Amino acid sequence: KILLILGFLSTLAVIALITVAVTQNKPLPKNLKYGIVLDAGSSHTNLYVYEWPAEKENDTGVVQQVEVCKVEGPGISGYSHATEKAGPSLAPCLQQAEEVIPSKKHQETPVYLGATAGMRLLSLENKSAADKVLSSVEKTLRSAPFNFQGARIISGQEEGAYGWITINYLLGNFKQVLYQKQSGWIKLLHSLKSVSETSGALDLGGASTQITFVPNDVPQESPENLLYFRLYGKDYLVYTHSFLCYGKDQALQQKLAKDVQASTSNSSIFDPCFHQGYRRTININDLFKNPCTSAKKKQFPFSQLYIQGEGDYQKCRRNIQELFNKTNCPYSSCSFNGIYLPPLQGDFGAFSAFYFVMNFLNLTSEENPIALDKVASTIETFCAQPWHEVKTAYHQIKEKYLSEYCFSGTYILSLLENGYEFTEKNWQKIHFLGKIGNSDAGWTLGYMLNLTNMIPAEEPALPPLSHSSYVGLMVLCSLVLVSVLLFAWLLFHKPKCLQKGIV
Repeated sequence: KILLILGFLSTLAVIALITVAVTQNKPLPKNLKYGIVLDAGSSHTNLYVYEWPAEKENDTGVVQQVEVCKVEGPGISGYSHATEKAGPSLAPCLQQAEEVIPSKKHQETPVYLGATAGMRLLSLENKSAADKVLSSVEKTLRSAPFNFQGARIISGQEEGAYGWITINYLLGNFKQVLYQKQSGWIKLLHSLKSVSETSGALDLGGASTQITFVPNDVPQESPENLLYFRLYGKDYLVYTHSFLCYGKDQALQQKLAKDVQASTSNSSIFDPCFHQGYRRTININDLFKNPCTSAKKKQFPFSQLYIQGEGDYQKCRRNIQELFNKTNCPYSSCSFNGIYLPPLQGDFGAFSAFYFVMNFLNLTSEENPIALDKVASTIETFCAQPWHEVKTAYHQIKEKYLSEYCFSGTYILSLLENGYEFTEKNWQKIHFLGKIGNSDAGWTLGYMLNLTNMIPAEEPALPPLSHSSYVGLMVLCSLVLVSVLLFAWLLFHKPKCLQKGIV
């Protein structure tokens, strides 16, 4: 009987120990939240899916990009003549998002569309068409099983500021906490400098460009270019400005409009920004139809412009510099067109078209940043190549994009040097960034981070027992097991002194 009781108690103590340990230490269910942001740019739309833990760090989520979907077709501003098709064009990517996000999370997942400079221009050119495009987009987004948060044209300031948030978040400059995922710890990249500083952001699209950074001193001039943010428990004051019509596509349109004005009686011009042997025909009405060039329109004795490439970098550079008006500055310092610019401060992350163009030209090395004179000579050499050689070497690239890399590379150099006044001394503080970790550099992640400030945090899932209760139960079960084993040992291995006493 004693053996049975001891065996029963031992088994019971072992089972209790194992049960408490397994129950207390089993993985807790991950309580993740999701968000969707659509970036409706001038040339195309991208849909991004983000996730973050429901419990937040200093009121801000630790957000990770988990999916990106490129919408087929043009940007939504390209549907100005068929506005009813703008919304349905987003449907395949919304379907993809439905598959990525767990169905039980669909209704609580916010979905937001932000249209940038392409729609800003369309709104200036034809507000009725812009409103109809947004209405079509809203109808499609409302029909999706997500929590529709809005579809609107965001300001250039917002685009610049959210891009700045994205860059600094991905570089780890906000000191945000990492969270655990099935594949292990997500490691955010180390900063390019001390984590106590932030990086500036340089964004280049098709229709606008933005510059954003934290100045050394609080500027007293041009307060409309200053924005405040609170992220991860810290306040930030950033300078930001967006130049509409100075994205790479609209800058080219501006340059061509100037060229055709200088040649009012000749429908054929030689263009130094295209490769020698390249030819392009442009409809005059198309060239002057948008607000970036419409003010320059006048009567021409021809309806089409015939362009022949020259491939002359130096001449191209001089032509482009005419786009930046540096003659009038009502402040202590300016970028161009009379816009205030405080002294440049710290490192800068340059993304979107800055990265795509410079990466094509093989000028994005981070291990050994390329000197400014080497960058200029590389672009000059590329521009000097005859068009037939370029076409053969890069036959896989669509001709429209390939033909414009000479202009785009020269324009980027002019914008950074002549527009923002980067010099040989601080050129290597510019870091051309495509993806950082698994996330795209752009304004959408910054928007999602800012939005998480308005989404209530939830308590994390907790184990069934408090730490003190867990420790107490483990100690109690262990004492019972040890007591049983000690009693059994005493019973079957009596000490000699006890044996003699019995005899």
